[in-house]
Amino acid sequence: MNYTLRQLRVFRKVAEHGGFSRAGDELGLTQPAVSRAVRELEEALALRLLDRTTREVVPTAAGRRLLPKLARALDELDEVLATARKEGGQAMGSVHVASSPTLSASLMPAIIAASRARYPQLSLHLQDQVQRLNVEAVRDGAVDFGLVVEPEPGEDLEQETVLIDDFWLVCRADHRLAAPPEVAWRQLDGEPLVLLDGSSGSRPLIDQLLRRHGLDCPVAQQLGHSNSVFRMVAAGIGVSVTPGLAMPLPADCGLLAKPLSPRASRRIVLIRRRNRTLSPAAESLWRLVLDMRGELQRVAEAASRA
Repeated sequence: MNYTLRQLRVFRKVAEHGGFSRAGDELGLTQPAVSRAVRELEEALALRLLDRTTREVVPTAAGRRLLPKLARALDELDEVLATARKEGGQAMGSVHVASSPTLSASLMPAIIAASRARYPQLSLHLQDQVQRLNVEAVRDGAVDFGLVVEPEPGEDLEQETVLIDDFWLVCRADHRLAAPPEVAWRQLDGEPLVLLDGSSGSRPLIDQLLRRHGLDCPVAQQLGHSNSVFRMVAAGIGVSVTPGLAMPLPADCGLLAKPLSPRASRRIVLIRRRNRTLSPAAESLWRLVLDMRGELQRVAEAASRA
C-alpha cells in the first residue's frame, strides 16, 4: 500500500468535521488539496471511506470502522513526536559516561555538579573503571562517551582535548632529588621507580618518556592506585613519575612533588564513536564539558600545587 501520514490525517479531519472545507481550514489546506488527499488514500487502500453528496460528507461503514483505530494511532504518534521534540529542545534522559578512578575523583565532581545545575532533568551515570575498559565501553556503545587519558589514535574514535596535565616527580623530602626546584629527566637515570601499572592510561606515556630520554630505571613496584604508589614512595621503595591529577599527596607523608624538565604532559580527552550521533542529552553534556575546559584546567593545576 502506498499511502502517506498526511492522507490519514486529512481523512480523519474530514470525517470528524463532516466536510472538506472545515477540515482544510484546520489543516491549512485548500479544499481541492483535501479532496485529492482523501481520493488518493481511497485508491491506495482500494476502499471507499467517505460518501459524498452535495449536502454532506459522511464515513462509509468501512470508514467508521477505521476512524477510531486511526485516531488512536495518530494521537499516540503525535505524543511520541512531541516527546522527541521536547528531548531535542532540552537535555533530558540518561547519559552514561566512562571515566578512570583518578579522573572520576578529580574532574567528574565538578562536571556532575555543573550538569545538575544546567540540566536538572538529565541523569548522569558514571562508569568508573580502568582506561582499557573505558575505551572498550565507548567502542562497544555501552556508554555514550568517555573522559580518558589520550588513547592510541584510531579511526573509529573522535577525540576532543579537555585539558593538559603535567607529569611530576614524587620523592621523599630526604631524597637527593628533593633539593632542586625542578628535576631534569636525566637525573632519574638509575633510580628505582614506583609506577601505576599497565591498566592506567598514563603508564604507556610514562614508558615512552623514559625511553625518549634514554633512562634506565628499574620498576620496583607497579600498582593500580596512585595512593598506593605514594605510600610505597614514602616507604623508600623508589621515586615516582605521576600525573598532576593524581595529587594532592597524602597529608603528613613526607613527600614532595617536583616539576620535571623539560616539561612533559598528557592530554585528558573526551572520546566518542566517530560518525555516530549522540542523543540530545549526551550531546548537551559533551558540550558542557567542553565549555568547562578552562575551569577543569584550573582544577588540574590546583591539584598539583596542593
